Amino acid sequence: MRQKCQKCSANHVGAERMIIAFIGVGNMGGGMALNLVKAGHEVWAFDLSAQALARVTAGGATAASSAADAAAGADVIITMLPAGTHVRAAYEGELFAAAQPHAVLIDCSTIDVATAKAVGEAAATHGLAMVDAPVSGGTAAADGGTLTFMVGGPDAAFAMAQPILANMGKAVIHAGGAGMGQAAKICNNMILGATMIATAEAFVLAEKLGLEAQTFFDISSKASGQSWSMTSYCPVPGPVPTAPSNRDYQGGFAAALMLKDLKLAMAAAQGAGASVPMGAQAEALYQLLVNNGSGGQDFSGIIRLLRG
Repeated sequence: MRQKCQKCSANHVGAERMIIAFIGVGNMGGGMALNLVKAGHEVWAFDLSAQALARVTAGGATAASSAADAAAGADVIITMLPAGTHVRAAYEGELFAAAQPHAVLIDCSTIDVATAKAVGEAAATHGLAMVDAPVSGGTAAADGGTLTFMVGGPDAAFAMAQPILANMGKAVIHAGGAGMGQAAKICNNMILGATMIATAEAFVLAEKLGLEAQTFFDISSKASGQSWSMTSYCPVPGPVPTAPSNRDYQGGFAAALMLKDLKLAMAAAQGAGASVPMGAQAEALYQLLVNNGSGGQDFSGIIRLLRG
């Protein structure tokens, strides 16, 4: 394994080339890490999956033996992990101790707001700058560098993280203090889950009424029924060639992940005392889809459940 370049103690964030530790290089993280390589950064990657590591090392990243090994000497530490328990364990178990004083910590996982706030506060007690920066856009956007980042954290930490996130996305938006990136993400995905169901229902009804899918798309995509679920991710094959519906609902954003986000939204709503009947119904329907064994398919596959 090659040596990391010698670093001084100055704050290197914003420099042309930085050492970036990337923890969690699976379906989403892998594409993100490779875009950082393409931007000219030195990326040290760690993942429990040998296959995931092989993909990013083939693209120019270097494999680390552990999360702490990846983080040692890094200017930036990025995590993309499954759940809040994994995020807390990674930072409290290894990354806070391994991080350089000048490093900025960026958690791109989608987790609960309370854990994001707690980990951000813990970073501050260690004297470290940290943001929560969950993403929107799916695997195609991760690979293409067109993600949207919703960022929570102090102004100074956001300023440090923004140029790095811009290498992986088309939009980097500061949502507020620690945890507000996660708040924006779960609210956004609650809209997405509900609108996909409504869009799929409309296509099923159109079919049963004898209206061709392409004709309905041509009308609704230019009328008041237009939405991202319709024009970018159409749940029926044909109208949007890049949509997962044209690949038998493979790839894209897994239904199990949509269910995870909806559960996070429901938990947040309960804690905040918010009424979210549409979100609750969306959660129930995606739970049925996952229970039917379709959790690995794209979430637009909900149309199959609605067809019965």
